[in-house]
Amino acid sequence: MRHSRQIKPISYLKANVVQLVAQLERDRQPVFIAQDGEAKAVLQDVTSAEQTQETLALLKTLALGNQQVANDQVKPFDEVIKRLKGK
Repeated sequence: MRHSRQIKPISYLKANVVQLVAQLERDRQPVFIAQDGEAKAVLQDVTSAEQTQETLALLKTLALGNQQVANDQVKPFDEVIKRLKGK
């Protein structure tokens, strides 16, 4: 995804914050804020930020699961079921 059209100088943010927030809510596309010609920050709507955090949490869980499989830290399904029924 290209974000080059979404780069705004910090002066734009200062002068147009209300319009920028409305744009974030409407378009759900991040806006990159530049300072001295260099991207320094990213603004995004709350819903998108929450979805990003949920996605990252799921990816971390998958990575942990893959690591456990690679390290042979898993148990056969039948064993787990027997153990759970025994409790």
